[in-house]
Amino acid sequence: MAPRRSLDWLNFFLADVRGGMGAYVNVYLFAYAGWDQQTLGSVLTVSGLIGITLHAPIGALIDRTRSKRGLLVASVVALALAALAIAFWPTVPVVLAADILMAILGAVFAPTVAAITVGMVGREELAGWLGRNAVFDRAGNLFIAAIVGLLGTYVAPQAPFFLVPLFASLTCIVMRGVDPATIDHARARGLEAAQTDRPGEPVPWRRLLTYRPLLTLAAAVALFHFANAPLLPLIGQRFALQNPGAELGLTSIAIIVSQVATIAAALLVPWADTYGRKPLLVLACLSLPVRALLCAFSSDPVVIGAAQLLDGFGGGLLDALLPLLLADIMRGSGHYSAARGVTGFLQGVGGSSSQVVAGTLVLYAGYPATFQVFSLIAVIPLLLAILAIPETRPRWSQK
Repeated sequence: MAPRRSLDWLNFFLADVRGGMGAYVNVYLFAYAGWDQQTLGSVLTVSGLIGITLHAPIGALIDRTRSKRGLLVASVVALALAALAIAFWPTVPVVLAADILMAILGAVFAPTVAAITVGMVGREELAGWLGRNAVFDRAGNLFIAAIVGLLGTYVAPQAPFFLVPLFASLTCIVMRGVDPATIDHARARGLEAAQTDRPGEPVPWRRLLTYRPLLTLAAAVALFHFANAPLLPLIGQRFALQNPGAELGLTSIAIIVSQVATIAAALLVPWADTYGRKPLLVLACLSLPVRALLCAFSSDPVVIGAAQLLDGFGGGLLDALLPLLLADIMRGSGHYSAARGVTGFLQGVGGSSSQVVAGTLVLYAGYPATFQVFSLIAVIPLLLAILAIPETRPRWSQK
């Protein structure tokens, strides 16, 4: 139980470290540091592109290193320093450097925790542990959102940045409870079952191009996020047009509803050993076209609230399932975290590229038609989940 409790609190505090920055950087720079939208957008675009391109190399680093705990500690310390730098020196060079660092570190936290988890537990317990990781991560997101909202409103706009070093310190303390001797680094990278010509060594990179389940899953994830990423911004824009003065409150409620639903979704992951991975994956993908259609045919806040429940449920379930699916698919390859990095890269490309498409569609066709188009796009990952992605549940769990 001690390692499990350590992982629980590690996920909770890591969510606080990441959430202490997040979207609050944009709000602080625009509202309090005097940045204009063009400068802010340029800095975010550059840092985001750099971060996306480094997902795969960072995944390969996580596979190779035997100092995964040290990598996490160094990362949270670096993020804390970046937070303080933005709070004290909100100039373009400092913020650009800090934002690039934040984008790079975004590829470290979740994949490293997943690799540690895979290395600590056997296949029989993996679904339960990964689902529990996701629950504590989502709980941490809700906790830090509430704390940041209160302190940022009633104490000081810089308060969120000073929380990051606090939770980084707590993360480092909790990390001491994860005994490095309990981490099997071969298993953490997917080498516990040799499927290679050289036992104990990873398969050649080029052979990953023949892993059809990996390629199909990565395509489904990229298309899911392509269709999903613009929906909340579009909802916020329509709220602003139809409910002037109440748009921030309604958007905040939509975000909170979505986050609560992610916890419920994460609780389903342990059932993947009983009912299979595929039904849960199909359920996650099904939620997206339904959500987009609800937004297309109604702008009622109650209907949008239901749509956001589907957002949190579907997106949360997919994110929680992804490390488990990759652990199944990449078993024996030695490239577990690298595959996670490649998937993260495609996910980032999908999510960022769709914003331009959404803006153009709204300009020429309006909001209802735009939501309908993205509902049709969202059907593609659903079809891939049904028709092309195989059931990866281990045979032992099917008995």
